[in-house]
Amino acid sequence: MIRNQFILTPSFLDQPLSGLEELFQPGWQINQVAPAGTALVRRIAGIQAGLASLVVEAIQAGRRPVSIAGDCCTAIGMLAGLVRTGIDPHLIWFDAHGDFNTWETTPSGFLGGMPLAMLAGLGEQTILELLEIEPLPQERITLTDARDLDPGEKELVASSRITHLNDPLALLETPLPDRPLWIHFDTDVVDPTFVSAQNYPAPGGISPEELGRVFSHLAETGKVAAVSLSSWAPGLPGVEDSRTICLDLLALLC
Repeated sequence: MIRNQFILTPSFLDQPLSGLEELFQPGWQINQVAPAGTALVRRIAGIQAGLASLVVEAIQAGRRPVSIAGDCCTAIGMLAGLVRTGIDPHLIWFDAHGDFNTWETTPSGFLGGMPLAMLAGLGEQTILELLEIEPLPQERITLTDARDLDPGEKELVASSRITHLNDPLALLETPLPDRPLWIHFDTDVVDPTFVSAQNYPAPGGISPEELGRVFSHLAETGKVAAVSLSSWAPGLPGVEDSRTICLDLLALLC
């Protein structure tokens, strides 16, 4: 069985995220690059470059990289590390939101709502360019459940070539590609009734028991080459239960 290398990035975009560093355990690595530059995308890119280097180290040591961070933009650092070591993955993205906005579709201008679009080659591309990586072919991206989409984002998902599964349980019956799998787990995909410590909760969603079935199924394929997790909000009520449930789910996956 492949050993996991946990990599902790205790930040939200370009800011330290108080409370996440408490997860650190012996044997883990920590990505604490001090952001540099005035532009937000450049500051985020610096953090992602640090993560990419640690992902490369893990893979070269024969370990599976498991990234835990405070936001979904750190998925870009994971992709950079994977492609630099020759891993050409299929991405399965679990999220209550699409993270598929561009500057043209976003109603808020929030960069944290754009990383999957970035990975798919749409909209903002500066971070990928600074890390010197190409986007993933859209056919190699599966998004689920994305129950909370902005109007323009919904149209963009529908017109793209990514696969959108409204129900994560559909993965139990969906043929998986014959290539390494990279699983991205935004913890807000879980029904906030169970995981309440979320900055952007969306009503509904899958239960921990149901998602556990999906994660166990994916793990049993033996194809999971990398995992990235976007965490609960450490400073909000319900954090203890949220942390326990999400880490138990992560353990099923890797």
